[in-house]
Amino acid sequence: MNIFYIVPYVPNLIRVRPFNFIRELSARGHHVKVFTLWKDEEEYGNVQELNTICEEVNAVRVTPQRSLLNVAYALPTSQPLQYVYSWSNKLANKIQEGLSWVDVVHVEHLRGARYGIGLRADRAAVHPPIVWDSVDSISYLFKQASNASRTRFGSLITRFDLKRTRSYEAELVHRFDRVIVTSKVDREELMRLAMDATGHILGGESGSGVSPLKWNTLDQDDIHVLPNGVDLEFFTPADNLRDQDMLVFSGKMSYHANATAALFLVEQLMPRIWFERPQIQLFIVGKDPPKQIRILQEKDPRVTVTGTVSDIRPYLQNASVALLPIVYGAGCQNKILEAMACGTPVVTVPQAISALKVQEGEEILVGREPDELAHLVLGLLREPKLRSRIGEAGRLFVEKNHRWTDMTAKLEEIYCEARDVKH
Repeated sequence: MNIFYIVPYVPNLIRVRPFNFIRELSARGHHVKVFTLWKDEEEYGNVQELNTICEEVNAVRVTPQRSLLNVAYALPTSQPLQYVYSWSNKLANKIQEGLSWVDVVHVEHLRGARYGIGLRADRAAVHPPIVWDSVDSISYLFKQASNASRTRFGSLITRFDLKRTRSYEAELVHRFDRVIVTSKVDREELMRLAMDATGHILGGESGSGVSPLKWNTLDQDDIHVLPNGVDLEFFTPADNLRDQDMLVFSGKMSYHANATAALFLVEQLMPRIWFERPQIQLFIVGKDPPKQIRILQEKDPRVTVTGTVSDIRPYLQNASVALLPIVYGAGCQNKILEAMACGTPVVTVPQAISALKVQEGEEILVGREPDELAHLVLGLLREPKLRSRIGEAGRLFVEKNHRWTDMTAKLEEIYCEARDVKH
């Protein structure tokens, strides 16, 4: 198939979902042309890497100032800020230029949805089937963050944008030929929003003269659950002995949900663990930690905040336990899958595994209160055989359920289904 893959941020080893789908689709013989946006030299380097795994990359620079201007223009409207944040007329024009070549268009995230809507709104073009990979229900994420986020930005922006996002997500599911999410919970949230919608129709962009679009008839089978995979050749257990006094928390730390979880971990869980084992070291690993995360290591030398690292695997492979108490979130948690793939026993909370068909107590340990979570961690630290058993079972779980090759085969089926129905 000839595939246009539109993703509003450069796919890389951190943005694993689009990166691995693009790589696997190309490896399976599909002709994939990527349309994306980059903002700095690091991301431009990721563009060059992306060029090595697919047929073509069309990348347009969008500065942070341009994104903020997009947001400013949207403030007086009903448009969600996420919906406009990554808009570029230049990229939209590039997409339109080659549309006759395409069998299917793949659009990722709420930030990318506007590009797909633009294709559908062009009455002069006969557009191919468009598959929207929402990834998560952003309004579901925002609903949680508005109450639970410990970062000022996360709390304020999600409260402001929640109503707008709910309204748009409710309508966007009707706009595309197929919709994809990473978890059953996110699918249920989108279905609920869609069924509760009042019938207000998204019109054309302001000043475009585009008339409102007719809704597709929504069938629950049109929203597919497609979890994330793991690169099982990259994330593997190591032969080294693990540090019995090392815990790890991993994730992109500029993301408000991860920052909130890290604060909860240090403030609520670690004092309970340190009471019994004061020598334990905690590593918080992930790029762009905000100030309130960076200062944690100043308050207690047993906490290390690494910031950006060239390779996260040594931290996962050396730690005795990956402690990932996600206070709120949506979708499929990559950090959990990657730790499990490295054979690291994971202790987490129920909401973090809602997308995973994992056995509690066998492949992962799950606690519901700080005391229970601390008890589980201390039990693993005391019992090497338990650590090995949980770690090995976790690795086997991802091997059976989260190979990117299997996820990509399911994505192919969704493409074919959308194309067949379209024609």
